[in-house]
Formats: sequence, C-alpha cells, structure tokens
Amino acid sequence: MQIELIAPASEDSAYLPRLGLGILAALTPKEDEVIYTDDLVRPFDIERDVKDVDLVGISVDSKTARRSYEIASAYRRRGVKVVLGGIHPTAMPDEAARFADAVVLSEAEDLWPTLLADFKRGALAPRYSGPLPSLGQKPSARRELFRSKKYIPFQVVQTMRGCPYPCEFCSVSTANGTTMRFRPVDEVLAELRGLGKLIMFADDNVMIHRKYSGELFERMGELDKHWIGQCSLAAVKRIDNVRLMAESGCKALFIGFESIDDTTLMHTGKRQNRPSEYREVLEMLHEHGISTWGSFVFGFDTDDPEVFERTAEFGIEMRLTMALYAMLTPYPGTRLYKRLKAEKRLTDEQWWLGGDHDQGSPYFVPARMSREQLREGWQRAWQRFYEPSAIFKRWTVRRKSSWIQTLGYLPLNVMQNRLVKHKILGGAQRFRSRADLSPLTAAFDAIRLTAERDLDEARAPHAGSKHLRVIGD
Repeated sequence: MQIELIAPASEDSAYLPRLGLGILAALTPKEDEVIYTDDLVRPFDIERDVKDVDLVGISVDSKTARRSYEIASAYRRRGVKVVLGGIHPTAMPDEAARFADAVVLSEAEDLWPTLLADFKRGALAPRYSGPLPSLGQKPSARRELFRSKKYIPFQVVQTMRGCPYPCEFCSVSTANGTTMRFRPVDEVLAELRGLGKLIMFADDNVMIHRKYSGELFERMGELDKHWIGQCSLAAVKRIDNVRLMAESGCKALFIGFESIDDTTLMHTGKRQNRPSEYREVLEMLHEHGISTWGSFVFGFDTDDPEVFERTAEFGIEMRLTMALYAMLTPYPGTRLYKRLKAEKRLTDEQWWLGGDHDQGSPYFVPARMSREQLREGWQRAWQRFYEPSAIFKRWTVRRKSSWIQTLGYLPLNVMQNRLVKHKILGGAQRFRSRADLSPLTAAFDAIRLTAERDLDEARAPHAGSKHLRVIGD
C-alpha cells in the first residue's frame, strides 16, 4: 500500500527534517511505499495536493495543530484514513480524535507496526498507546526522504530522550518522561560513520549523563565530525566536560538560560541555572572554540518591565553568537498551562487553533505587566540584540574560534537582523498556510469565539462553575 507521512509547518518551523517520521518510514514494511511530505519545504495546497494514498500519518505539535487538522480533514473527505500522532495529540487526545481515524499517544516506534497490521486487516483502532519505547535496536531514519536543499546542511541525529528537570513551562518531561533513555553508543557511532562531516544532535541536553556522553564523545574524536547541539548550563560548568566536547568536534551549543534572574529561575523550577555562574561558563566555552546561542523567555510571574533591556544587554556583554527571545507560551499538558487555567489568566485556552500564533501572543495575563508591555518588551529585546552596533560589538574572534564564529557569524546575524525587521517587528510570517482556502476555517473561528465568550463569562462576577468547551467534549 501507499503511506504518506506529512510534516505540517507553522510560522516558526525550522528547515530541519522530521527525524521521527523518517524512523517510522524505516519501520514500515518494505513492500509498502512511503511518501514523505514536508509542508515547509513545499507548502501543501489543500485544493491540489491531496493524494489517493491508502493511509496518511501526520506528526503534530501545538503550533502546527490547526494546519494538521486542515490537511487531515481534506484527506478524510477524500475517504483516506488518517493517523495523528506527536506531542500535541498526546496532550489533547480528544481534540485530535475529532480529525483522525486513529490517534497515537506517546512515542510511536513500538506502536507503528501494530497500527499498520491493524489497518491492513481492516481493524484500525481509534487510539494506540503504550509505554515509552527503548531506543536500542531501532532502525535509523530513512534519510533518502530528506533530499531538499532547503534543509540546513547538518545531518540530524538523536541519542537520547527524556528530561529529569521539572521546568513548569516545558513539555519535554511531560511528553518524553522524566527518566532518561539512551541509544546504545555503538549504534549511534555506526550511524555517524555513514553521515557527512556536519552533525546536529537533536537531543534536549547532549551532556545530561556524564558516563554515557563521555563514552560517546571520546569515541567520536576519531570520526572527525563538526557538531552542534543543545546543552544545559549544569553540564558545562565542569572544564573536563567542555574540553571533552571540544575535542569531539563541538563547534556550537544552544543553551537555555531562560532568565538572568535567580528569583525567576527558582520560580519556574530551573534551579540548575545560576546567573552568577553565567560569565565564567561562557568564557570557558569560548576559550575552547565553542560558540554559544542563548535562549531566553519573557513573561514569568517574577518578570518586571525592565527585564527586557537587562536581558538583551547581558547577551551583548557576554558576546553571544546569537540569541533567541521567546514569550512564555502555555503549551497544553504542561504544569504552566494547568496553573494559568486554574488562575483564570489564560486569554485563549485554544490558542493553537489560531492562524498566526506570534500575532496573538501572549496568551495569558502576566503578573507584573500588561500583555502589551510583554509583547513590546519582547520586540525591543530582539531589536536591541540584533541591531548593527550590537552585532559588531558581539563579534569576537578568538584564538580557538570555530568556523561558525569566523565565517558564519556575520551571515547568521544579518539573517537574524532581517528576521527582526520583517517578522518580529513587521509581523510577516516566515510560513503562510493556505488556511483561508480550507472549509474548516469558519469552524475553527467559531470554536475560538465560543471559547472567548466563555472566558468572559468565567471572569465575570458570580460566574459560577462555567467551564470552557474543549473540542472533543
């Protein structure tokens, strides 16, 4: 049979192949044909791109939920069975079930073969769930599906899943568990040997387990790879960890600082971050030729209107190669979403059904500022960090600087400067779905209007026990 695996896109989607769909393709029997469709590489036209396949599988996160439901509904109108899976259906199974013939809860590797067998005998179940799978003895992703030249020139590899840190706003531990699971080092190395020189580890924390990562990085030295990845500050406080990563080929790390204030980090559960240690850690990384990309979040209950300028100036002073600033987002399933809902501070309980998530955010009432102040401050931070004078002030070439810092620094920062002008300040979407062509647009808007009306009633005096209607109720 023919199976189409679809990666929907949002305005924030990055040009990275969906590794999970590549793994599902590798788990599909060889007699079945797999079609891979990336909505970002080639935007899916609802009117013209629906295919006469036997089964469609769509990977859904919260920011692609509306787009995913539109595509799913177009196929179901054609009579094609649709399976939805991913982090959003796992958090909102009843909602996803409205738009699918089957919903996969949790990670799909161990469930996919059973689902395909059920489909072939005409007994597709409405839901599939099970324990989180072991990562050992699983096939590598079918990389021939990811041929587009639009993807970043790094081969994406995953070595682990899960996170033990209880950050209130993060969905990783909720979706992937609090217990770490690792791929056997031999299997990772075997995959790396068959790939090119540039590697991107898709792990949430490449040095979360010293023994595992130590063995992997020690043995990677002989492969002569250049790699980038994401790492927590707790891991790079030790000089031996930094030295090991540098010797294995690390050229850049994406680090979730989240905040420069101790009170905020304690409030959010990010206790492993200590602002007093930021400077020392960054200098140690830079001295070992590792560029740093910082991630910061605005909108925590302890944030005040001055946090934006202080955070942007910190990044400039620390000479970060790049920085990402986000407004706090209440993702469904997280402790943050549940708390804000209980406190009646959510302004749109189904924000993922909107057409432009950036323009509608923030989706909650901040504690120490207005929503307008949060949005405007977020814009100022982006503008300040990527203005030309700040770009040149941050550009420091050291004795051990990597090619990312020497050759890549200016192109990357010029690109970000354009993003600030056109997207952050101008409101342009990097990706525009053909949502207005979908017959579901009016239905989505009606659902959201109902939610907004119910929110107003809930906030009114003596609102009683009125609750928002959620899709699937």
